[in-house]
Amino acid sequence: MSNKFADRISALRDMMRESGWDAVLVSGSDPHSSEYPAPRWKQVEWLSGFTGEAGDLVITQNHVGLWTDTRYFIQARRQLEGTGIELHKTRIPEQVLIPEWLAHFAFGEKNIINIAIDGLCQRVSDIEEIKSSFDDDKEVRIVSVPDMLDSIWTDRPAIPDTRIIDLDDSITGESCDDKVDWLRAFLREKGCDAMLISSLDEIAWILNIRANDIDYNPLAISYLIISQDEVRWFVRENYDDVYISLAEGFGRLFVDPGTLNFHLFSILDKNNILTGPSPIKLRKAVKNSVEIEGMKKIHIEDGLAMEKFLFWLDSSIKNGEKITEWDAARKLGEYRAEIPGYAGDSFETISAYGPGAALPHYITPRENAPVIEKGGLYLCDSGGQYTNGTTDITRTVPTGPCSFLEMEDYTLVLKGHIELAMAVFPKGTAGCQIDYAARSPLWQAMRNFGHGTGHGVGFYLGVHEGPQDIRQNFNRQPILPGMITSDEPGIYREGMHGIRHENLILCTEAGHNEFGEWLKFETITLCHFDTGAIIRNLLSDAEIRWLNNYNETVYKTLSPRLPDDVSKWLREKTKAI
Repeated sequence: MSNKFADRISALRDMMRESGWDAVLVSGSDPHSSEYPAPRWKQVEWLSGFTGEAGDLVITQNHVGLWTDTRYFIQARRQLEGTGIELHKTRIPEQVLIPEWLAHFAFGEKNIINIAIDGLCQRVSDIEEIKSSFDDDKEVRIVSVPDMLDSIWTDRPAIPDTRIIDLDDSITGESCDDKVDWLRAFLREKGCDAMLISSLDEIAWILNIRANDIDYNPLAISYLIISQDEVRWFVRENYDDVYISLAEGFGRLFVDPGTLNFHLFSILDKNNILTGPSPIKLRKAVKNSVEIEGMKKIHIEDGLAMEKFLFWLDSSIKNGEKITEWDAARKLGEYRAEIPGYAGDSFETISAYGPGAALPHYITPRENAPVIEKGGLYLCDSGGQYTNGTTDITRTVPTGPCSFLEMEDYTLVLKGHIELAMAVFPKGTAGCQIDYAARSPLWQAMRNFGHGTGHGVGFYLGVHEGPQDIRQNFNRQPILPGMITSDEPGIYREGMHGIRHENLILCTEAGHNEFGEWLKFETITLCHFDTGAIIRNLLSDAEIRWLNNYNETVYKTLSPRLPDDVSKWLREKTKAI
């Protein structure tokens, strides 16, 4: 090891020797279990150079490992080169997760084990899982050191402090007072006096506020305590006052160990708390009628921006202009910024041509970005944050002639996308039970993808939200009417190409009969699927009908508001196959 990341790990190992720690566990999250942390808490990136959203580090005196999932294997292998950090792969059959690795591979016959953590950035549930993985004859001591890296990360960023805005009830569909009353009723049912809320999207949802403390996420870094007679919000200069308030006591306190950090949990009176999943997560995921209407309207606006962008891209390439991946990402951002209520992107745009698209979470370089060539496939995964909704869309388009393999992969992924969009299923069905609809066409051709098929999407909140998802991992949460989820199967061939087709789908009621109640999906994303790379005979008649109807709906909805040249181009792009 001979780079700055190796030097930083060496400095951390010096701390370990001085303190008598056998291992240090570094989380990729923050004190609020956020998927996307603010720069202050990007500790994994600072130590290792790995920039993926999902990754945790374990450091011992003779080993450094990064644990991440299938979305980031190629990226991690490249970014970890020369650091001496070993990649530990997750979401694969032979995975060995951190708790098991620590318990069975890290310490040999050692009986007393000191594991140091930044307790602010580790969830209670994660630490409990680690402790329970060790045999009874092992004494595992968890040493919580808040802001552990401060002494070696000398230019560590401060906690963000952006402008906080209040959303009107006409936008959210429900007042803050009504949401608080609902939560108080839940607490009374549970026999609790108050609830400590640390998840940032839950705080933003219940208070009807937004900010920009985290890139692409309209959230304010804070804690919230709601009791039967008061609401205490610990934000900005009052952020750390949460410790004082908790010391004063609130009676019986409800907390969610799946989001609460270990350090805060450690100061609570364990005899006067009730642990369980936060009820806010599910309530937030089931959108009300105002939120649904807002999401539908903003997808029309977002669709207009997408069609203008795809027209510009197609025209520029045909005219022989040199367009890089970064040029394309920037141009799409310009179109979105023209939309009223635009508050920024919902995540960093993935603009990838050819081999770059084989990385599901490719980072588009701002300098020396690859040129989008005439021929092959270009993938763009993007989204916007607006005051009346959040969007997330992926389109893969041919930029000229494609190989047979590119066309075959393109069609099979679209086939899977359509099958999930057409799914009808009984009420009570979980996402893992319908994931097969999107994967079956790929599996029949012995192809697969390593990420989830679908994730929940917030209302002017995080582009990823639970509790529902559509993936192979077992998750008991049923897909419910009012939930908005992505539909995004893909295929990735390293060094060649990547394909993903993504829309957002709204769960709605399909009817009921003697067999029970039935649900289906309504697609709310509006942007055509390019038929130029389709092998028609790979699609069933039902899939062709769905595709033709969808593209016709896109044309009829968007063309009246598009410039004439874009409208004429879209007419050609949406002709029935």
